[in-house]
Amino acid sequence: MSHINKAYLPRLLYVVFNIFAKVIMKVFFLFPYPLGESPSQRFRFEQYFKFLEKSGVVAYKQSFWDLKTWRILYKNGHTVQKVVGFLTGILKRIFLLIKIGKADFVFIHREVMPVGPPMFEWIIAKIFRKKIIYDFDDAIWLSNTSAENRVVSFIKWHSKTELICKWSYRISCGNNYLADFAKQFNRDVVFNPTTIDTEGHHNPAHYPQHSSGKITVGWTGSHSTLKYIDLVIPILQQLETKYGDRFQFIVIANKKPELALNNLVFIPWQEKTEIEDLSKIDIGIMPLTDDIWAKGKCGFKALQYMALQIPAVVSPVGVNTEIIDSELNGFLCISQEEWFNAIDKLIQNETLRHQVGANGRKKVVERYSVRSNSATFLSLFS
Repeated sequence: MSHINKAYLPRLLYVVFNIFAKVIMKVFFLFPYPLGESPSQRFRFEQYFKFLEKSGVVAYKQSFWDLKTWRILYKNGHTVQKVVGFLTGILKRIFLLIKIGKADFVFIHREVMPVGPPMFEWIIAKIFRKKIIYDFDDAIWLSNTSAENRVVSFIKWHSKTELICKWSYRISCGNNYLADFAKQFNRDVVFNPTTIDTEGHHNPAHYPQHSSGKITVGWTGSHSTLKYIDLVIPILQQLETKYGDRFQFIVIANKKPELALNNLVFIPWQEKTEIEDLSKIDIGIMPLTDDIWAKGKCGFKALQYMALQIPAVVSPVGVNTEIIDSELNGFLCISQEEWFNAIDKLIQNETLRHQVGANGRKKVVERYSVRSNSATFLSLFS
């Protein structure tokens, strides 16, 4: 196929996929968290289920954690319920093996089990000889211990990522840094970016403009990434001093942060109000440390802001430097001075906020939307 223009390869594979799918393809999706609960899952593969079903694919879906356990998993206590939830997850995976023989492909997001060696992946690949599509969007081969998972960090078995890569039919990676790692162990690696539904979901046309009378800087994320806000607390404190009650900082997360800010507004993350809550933000931020773990991030926060025409101010780490064209569709900032100046400039200039926001949405629609990437995703199963 060397004579085929690489730009047309995903489209060609998409055509082949659709022809093949007419024979009723069965794909088993195995993932850690309940459907609709994890941004990583929602924006990497869950939103493509409708495309698969329209193409005649039967998708079998199974999470490791059930919803009841997931909702208390990172809370203190509840030990018995957590143990029961863990054992239930193992039993679900064992019973899955009875059905796995029917699968044409097995799509594994991150891992089949949250701890221990890749036992199930080995059985699926070597005993049942199934084609594994292995998908990840973080540097999961690295140890990244947080307060919540310190107890089990020593049995996470991070080295299993390398083995699963070797056993997989094809690998789907969220950025080129992750893809470079995977290519050490498997030649069939696809750059499959985290994408946004810019039509039905992250569409500012569906949500009215808010008018709180304040300039709102905002951040969204999970409990595990709240630590990155600490990097810009001095900046936010400066802005509070300068603008007083005209300024507020919104955090949308599944855990309330403890921050030394007077004008902090916490909004518990909920899927049904996610876009409405994000629409309250005038300027979105994504600070990161410049380390090997952060390089594996796929820029999801920036993509969410940009899709909603919210100007994004981010750290120039990893894929952020590919997503953001600084001062055109967002701002890349390293020093505290750069962070303050970028946010302050956007606060003072409403026209600039609208221009940067519009440019940001255009970039996401063209490069990081479900529609622009659907051919690449579906080609994973060809």
